[in-house]
Amino acid sequence: MYEVFLKGGPVMWPLLACSVLSLTVILERILSGWLRGRRSRPELIEKMLALTATGDLDSAANLGRNSGDPKAKVLAVGLNYGGQGSGEAMRLASQDDIEYMKRGLNVLDTIITLAPLLGILGTVLGIIESFDLLGASGIAEPQAVIGGIAQALITTAAGLTIAVLALVPFNFFVARVQRHAQELEQLTAAFLLAYGKSGEIGNADQDRL
Repeated sequence: MYEVFLKGGPVMWPLLACSVLSLTVILERILSGWLRGRRSRPELIEKMLALTATGDLDSAANLGRNSGDPKAKVLAVGLNYGGQGSGEAMRLASQDDIEYMKRGLNVLDTIITLAPLLGILGTVLGIIESFDLLGASGIAEPQAVIGGIAQALITTAAGLTIAVLALVPFNFFVARVQRHAQELEQLTAAFLLAYGKSGEIGNADQDRL
């Protein structure tokens, strides 16, 4: 394997850096998603919304602040803010959470584009080397020409392989971010409905008094 790597020429070193970097980002994003999944508590969200609907905003906010669930923390921001701007406060908090989930995706996106280009660069350099050797030795030394062609094929294959292996998890992570953003939008809408209902309950209590 090491001999094949060396035959690829100098372009194999930046390709190696791309592969290591992409693998690091992928593993970090997988671990981060797993930890977020373990902290997820849908039943807590339902309880917070129920408390909000009854007007017990302080208890609902305390549940969110003490929870490790990112959605509960976003909901707590709206509860702490209160008033008509609570929905906007939740949207800002949601945006911060989404940006955290997108961390490293720009790196993967760059590698998906860069790796094939590096492979093409290695291909061009290998072909140039082959023509130089062919011009210097003619067809008397075909082995020298084959070495340049091998370099071209190895770098192309390496670049495409890195891009393909990075593309699949990248699309998975992007879909996960989009799904999370949609869930946060739904959570904000549910909170506003529950908050509005708490105001109606409060007005009804005042009317009875």
